Amino acid sequence: MRLIVLSLTFLFLSGVMADEPKGTPVKLDKLISLAPADWKVEKPANLLRSHQFKLAKVDPDTIDAELVIAPDVKGTPETNIQRWLDGFIPPEGKTVKDVSKVEKFDIGKAKVVYLDVSGTQIYKERPFDPKSKEVLRPGFRMLSVIFDSGDGNYRIYLTGPMKTVEKHKKAFDEWLKGFKTGK
Repeated sequence: MRLIVLSLTFLFLSGVMADEPKGTPVKLDKLISLAPADWKVEKPANLLRSHQFKLAKVDPDTIDAELVIAPDVKGTPETNIQRWLDGFIPPEGKTVKDVSKVEKFDIGKAKVVYLDVSGTQIYKERPFDPKSKEVLRPGFRMLSVIFDSGDGNYRIYLTGPMKTVEKHKKAFDEWLKGFKTGK
């Protein structure tokens, strides 16, 4: 009898645990959203980042995408967006405006400015260091967000090869729109 009770208890608890959401909670001031379980948490590469994730590549891409959250965004959305657009070279015959889209919307009380841009990324490991070497990354895409929580400004960006970013875009958008007041 004891074995049956223990077995039923285990099965019940296993069922309850299976229904628990999986993923990493990300808190921005009083707002929280659960990052998808397949986003691999990484140690932030520098002190300017509060969170960093690796998002798995898809064929034929050869590198993973990266998602970064940086607190304390300075400047206006317009100046930041222009700086990010300046970091991309559009395909021949197009302008950067042709390969980018900017949206503004609210998530609860948070104000969001969302840039989607693709082309050849002009990458610098240390963007503000004049000695940092530029590397051209053709076929890249960046989803870059200014997230004003009401208590602080954050830059949230997902960057990587176009097919990989496209694969993760829906989950990124759902996660972003999932920020709610937390504990």
